[in-house]
Amino acid sequence: MLDLVQLRSFVALEQMGSFTLTAERLALGQSTVSQHIQRLEAAVGRKLVARDTHRVSLTTDGQALLAHARSMLAIDDEVKALFAESSLRGRLRLGVSEDFVTSRLPGVLEDFVRAHPSVELELTVALSGVLYQMQDGGEIDLVLAKRRLGDPRGELVYREPLVWLARDPERIKRDRVLPLIAFPPPSITRSVALEVLERHRLPWRIVCTCGSLSGLTAAAQAGMGVLVQPRSMAPQGLRELPAGILPQLEDVEFVLVPSKGADQKLLAALSTEILSKVRTLQGQA
Repeated sequence: MLDLVQLRSFVALEQMGSFTLTAERLALGQSTVSQHIQRLEAAVGRKLVARDTHRVSLTTDGQALLAHARSMLAIDDEVKALFAESSLRGRLRLGVSEDFVTSRLPGVLEDFVRAHPSVELELTVALSGVLYQMQDGGEIDLVLAKRRLGDPRGELVYREPLVWLARDPERIKRDRVLPLIAFPPPSITRSVALEVLERHRLPWRIVCTCGSLSGLTAAAQAGMGVLVQPRSMAPQGLRELPAGILPQLEDVEFVLVPSKGADQKLLAALSTEILSKVRTLQGQA
C-alpha cells in the first residue's frame, strides 16, 4: 500500500518543479518533502525523481507512476468530499483566454478539480475581449484573461511584458513592411501591436489571422512573420526580437473577473486556487 501523503508530495513536486516551492505549497519543511520522495522511491524500488541545477523532473518510472498517483489522490479526495458537510457542489462557468489555456491552465485546475469533485466546471476558451462580452451577457461566471493597463476591471493576478516574436528576427529586421501574425479583433495583443506601430509610423500588413494560438504559432514557426505574446508564453521555436528592431510594447495584465450573480462560494474557492497557483508559477518562471 503506497502512502497517500508521500504521493501528494510526489504529485505536487511534479507540478511545481522545485522542492522549495513544493514545501511552501504543502506547508511542509523541504526536508520533509525530500523524505517523502525518498520513502516513496524505496517503496516502489525505483528512482522517480531526477535533479539538476535548474529544475526537478520525473524519471521514466516517475512518469509511469504519476497517472496512478493522481488517480489514487483523486479517489481519496472524492471520499473526503463525499462526507464533508461543507463540500462544494454546483456548476461554475469559467472563461479563460486562449494564450493562458495552452500554457498554464492544467496546473491551475488540477488541484481544484481533485479537491472539489462535485463541482461541474464548464470551460470556455476564447479571446479576452470575447470573454468579457460573454460575461456581460450572463454566459460566464468567472473570467481569467488579459486587460490593458489602466483598465480597472477585475483582480490583478500578475503583470508581464508583451514581446515581438519571430522564427528569424534578422529577416524581420530586413523587411520594409512588417509582416504581422495576429488574433482577430477584439484581441488585446493585436490592439497593442497596431497602436504602437501606428504611433511610430511603421508600415505593416497582416499576413495571418487566426483565433487559435496553435494556428498563429504554426504560422510564426513557418517564418511567415511576427507574433506578439506575453514573454512567459512565448511558443517554442520563436525568438524574441532584440531591442531596437521594433518599438517596445506595453505590459499586459492577467486578471480574475467574477460575475455578481454567480455562486460566491464556488467563485471564492476557484479564485483562491487560481491566485495561489498562478502567482507561484509566475514567481518560478
